[in-house]
Amino acid sequence: MHFEHIKTLWLLVIIPLMIVVYIARQQYKKKQLQQFASASLMPRLQPLASHRRPAIKLALLSLGLGFLIVALANPQRGSTLAEGEEKGIDMAICIDVSNSMMAQDMKPSRMARSKQVILNLMNRLGGDRVSLVVFAGRSFIQMPLTNDYSATKMFLEQVNTDLINEQGTAIGDAIEKGMATLGYGVDGNADQPEWEPNKSRAILIISDGENHEDDAVEAAEQAAKQGIMVCCIGIGTPAGGQIPITDRHGKVVDWRKDREGNIVTTHLNEEMLNEIAKAGNGIYVNAGNGNAAVEDIVKQISTLEGQKFGSAQFSSYKSHFQYPLAAGLLFLILEFFIFERRNAKISFNKLINRGKK
Repeated sequence: MHFEHIKTLWLLVIIPLMIVVYIARQQYKKKQLQQFASASLMPRLQPLASHRRPAIKLALLSLGLGFLIVALANPQRGSTLAEGEEKGIDMAICIDVSNSMMAQDMKPSRMARSKQVILNLMNRLGGDRVSLVVFAGRSFIQMPLTNDYSATKMFLEQVNTDLINEQGTAIGDAIEKGMATLGYGVDGNADQPEWEPNKSRAILIISDGENHEDDAVEAAEQAAKQGIMVCCIGIGTPAGGQIPITDRHGKVVDWRKDREGNIVTTHLNEEMLNEIAKAGNGIYVNAGNGNAAVEDIVKQISTLEGQKFGSAQFSSYKSHFQYPLAAGLLFLILEFFIFERRNAKISFNKLINRGKK
């Protein structure tokens, strides 16, 4: 037996909680009644009361809910191996790790928001392959191209502003490293003889756009010539924010200052990121738009033509949710038609005598 949504089964904890609440409620009612009459008088005071019917109703309700939860988990059987084709795009995700990414004009910080955006994006991707590139004054490949999203998330957790000592924001170098993870040489030559421009590759730049080191627009143009789409996500606000200095416990102890001793304020450079995206035949979005930003990126990369990665075997299951669903509905219907109190017994003699009166 296999469940498609196995985490749904955690809802079954509701049933023992219902039973505990029922027992506690019955005990409370019993104590309340004992204040007004003794146990021997209860049958006369409540001639239609039933002790078994509420328990039966609870049992039916519990069974009904239990089967419905199992149906939601979608039990499956009959596993068979089927041949399928792996198809998707290759995308290099380039993350800015310069000190300015510690600014808190986006809560909890620009760096934390960048990671949230990437996680949301990966939750929307299918069989696409991704790589990670981190950059500041220079860049390096954090993780090569893979479709193992678990490994990607593990590498993503290690990304922080301490990875690169050389400060700055070399977006152009990051684009070149991203091209390298996609199979294109940093020196302008193909790493592989079979390299050819196609419409199945993309580079995603996640940065505040304060580029100080190189010509990022020219690098984006070079990528576009090789058929690689370059998109940008802006992290931060145009109003800007200050860069905190924290201790080992994460507590802010000071703020970064320039050579004159003035507190540095870093701003989102949307104009630069727009130019880079335009040169790379992509789009620019602001992370401040929440899920809409990820939706726009997903929509844009969906215009790319997926390439075939190879064939793979996958398990095929047949769903059997309809059986627990039918059982659950049946138990709930039975519970609905059972009353907590017994029906009063009316004899024909009583009816006749009442009619004579």
